Amino acid sequence: MSELTQDQIWMQRAIELARLGQYSTKPNPNVGCVLVKDGQLVGEGYHPRAGQPHAEVFALRDAGDAARGATAYVTLEPCAHYGRTPPCAKGLVEAGVARVVVACPDPNPLVAGKGVQILRDAGIQVEVGVLEQQAHQLNLGFLKAMATGQPYVRLKVASSLDGRTAMASGESKWITGNSARLDVQHWRAISAVVITGIKTVLADDCQLNVRQLAIHQDISSIVQPKRLVLDRQGRLPLTAKLLEQPDSVMVMGPYRAELEALGVIQLEVQPLDQLLRTLVQQYQLYDVLIEAGATLSTAFLQQQLVDEVISYVAPTLLGRSARAMFQAEFERMAQQLRFKLCDVTQFGDDVRLRLTPSQETL
Repeated sequence: MSELTQDQIWMQRAIELARLGQYSTKPNPNVGCVLVKDGQLVGEGYHPRAGQPHAEVFALRDAGDAARGATAYVTLEPCAHYGRTPPCAKGLVEAGVARVVVACPDPNPLVAGKGVQILRDAGIQVEVGVLEQQAHQLNLGFLKAMATGQPYVRLKVASSLDGRTAMASGESKWITGNSARLDVQHWRAISAVVITGIKTVLADDCQLNVRQLAIHQDISSIVQPKRLVLDRQGRLPLTAKLLEQPDSVMVMGPYRAELEALGVIQLEVQPLDQLLRTLVQQYQLYDVLIEAGATLSTAFLQQQLVDEVISYVAPTLLGRSARAMFQAEFERMAQQLRFKLCDVTQFGDDVRLRLTPSQETL
């Protein structure tokens, strides 16, 4: 393995900083910035929350006059438009930085090369693509939504060795152990919305919120995900635990005045692909986590709407009468849905598989 260049080393630091905002910046992307002069760190910062200054602003404040002539390492192309904050590209120009190294270009139409162009027009040397793949992982939802109008969709499932997710009665607590369940909290915390089906709510009376994190003890700073229930027949009971915080609940189903009175966001019944587009276009929800039963999970998979499967497998057997994790009926091997294994991690006695759909078979 070749040694890292100085640019890569400093960009790694910027990526570490960006990750500090992973639970709190929604709907904004996670961004880190490092300022280096004469081989020494002179300033750094990250974007902590929507509405607050961007990473470049914090880094420039940290550096002060030392920013003049420095190299800025930024994980995402500096913004070029006036929103709730001024454009960061112009801020870098005004600070007198000599060089800017960017990991990821920004596909947002408001930026999309304009930030880099502002810098180059000012005579600043710009390089794009340093550790781009690693930086891309910071903002999978934002980058996909800006480029395609669709969110990044993760499907989480917990199953036994024989591929079962619950007993025939619906009982499912607990297949996996504490460590695996704590890891699920991380995926909820980085998600903008958790989607489930009404059957899951009726069976488990789940909350689907973030209650604890292994590496982030203060959850008060987390932007909690919306909880979206697909309820085509209007069966969500007003006593459901989800409705204890109704302002973060969304329901796709027939209009109900009692939900309106609680402040629940109600969506018209629509196809799943259109629903995902609605979440992006109308609500700026770019990262979707599906925690549902086999019927809904299968529907998302068969319609090729899932970008990543997060599968927890417990070393237990539940038997053939238990509920299967996947409900499709296939007759030929050619119909199979095949996945590429990206990561395997052990949590206690359980194993987490992260998988992406294999383009060869879809």
